[in-house]
Amino acid sequence: MQALNGVPAVTGKARIVLSGPNMNQVGALMVFRDAIESLAAEYADRFDIVALVHKKSLFDVPGVTFLEFPETKTSWFKRLRFEYWDCRALSKELDAYLWIGMHDTSPIVHAKVQAVYCHNPTAFYRFRLSESLLDWRFGMFTLFYRFLYGLNIKANDFVVVQQDWLRDGFMSRYGISSVVVARPSVEHLVIPVAPAANDSELPYRFFYPSYPRPYKNMDQVLEASRILERSGFNRFEVWLTINGTETRYSKKLFREYGDLTTVRWLGLLPREEVLARYAEAECLLFPSRLETWGMPITEFKPTGKPILAADLPYAYETVGTYGKAAFFDTSSPARLAECMRQAALGEPIFHAVEERPIAAPVSHNWHELWQILLASS
Repeated sequence: MQALNGVPAVTGKARIVLSGPNMNQVGALMVFRDAIESLAAEYADRFDIVALVHKKSLFDVPGVTFLEFPETKTSWFKRLRFEYWDCRALSKELDAYLWIGMHDTSPIVHAKVQAVYCHNPTAFYRFRLSESLLDWRFGMFTLFYRFLYGLNIKANDFVVVQQDWLRDGFMSRYGISSVVVARPSVEHLVIPVAPAANDSELPYRFFYPSYPRPYKNMDQVLEASRILERSGFNRFEVWLTINGTETRYSKKLFREYGDLTTVRWLGLLPREEVLARYAEAECLLFPSRLETWGMPITEFKPTGKPILAADLPYAYETVGTYGKAAFFDTSSPARLAECMRQAALGEPIFHAVEERPIAAPVSHNWHELWQILLASS
């Protein structure tokens, strides 16, 4: 397909535009790439597919035209100018049937169907003063995102979120109704198989993979571990993917809890090693107070091993139907300590849970999401 100044020429087919020029980091980039690959595999014969990206070199998907916009990542001013000024002119040239903003913002565009995929849940988080002191940027970011989400959001025919509680939040705060719940898919994920452990003296290993932000609630895990150690119970280990150098929050945690003998400070791990740790650990521990989805829970489920998670709506939705789960109050280290003790002793704390049904529209993979967004095509 020939292009004029980088914009694809008219071919006679309708066009789909996926916009995500600021998505160049591992997690968001993986979601963006999966979306493009899925769309191209199913719809390249019916639609011209155009992706607005940070760098073409980050992608290798046949049947897709990639347009580069590397400057949008350099500042929020440039990103907002791109979304609410540049995209208006670009959309007139592209004349898309469907335009989907893949990273939270609702640009001003010309398209028959407009949608936005909202990843970030921070707009709905009630941060604490102590958290804002440890990470003031996060506090400001939370307030900024409440404003950003609202910009032009009612221009969308569809707002896409990952969980039902987020749908409720968007509908209530922004007065919108066409919100699709799109469940993340990890169909191709392979968890390594760990060799069977024959040593009954090994400690019971809890694994919590996360980047250190105050809302990730690692301090509750560490305080619970201290409670158990002081009571004389040490038949467990907690594996954290921090080492006390990453952020002000992690430095504070290491200063206060670096003496704990039951905690292993692993530092940030590559994805392959995280998957390997899933296979080795006895239990996933997930105390976060805020998540769009809680991907480690989904990634851990194929192991069939116990999950000890926050007693919050996102965690119930992410765990879904599962045979070994328990939930705890994220404000009580003592209660978490008791749950950890019971798990380590093999007491019957874990039980089967059933997924709670949610109302349509809902999708469980990219195929179903494209069907919803392109239903009238």
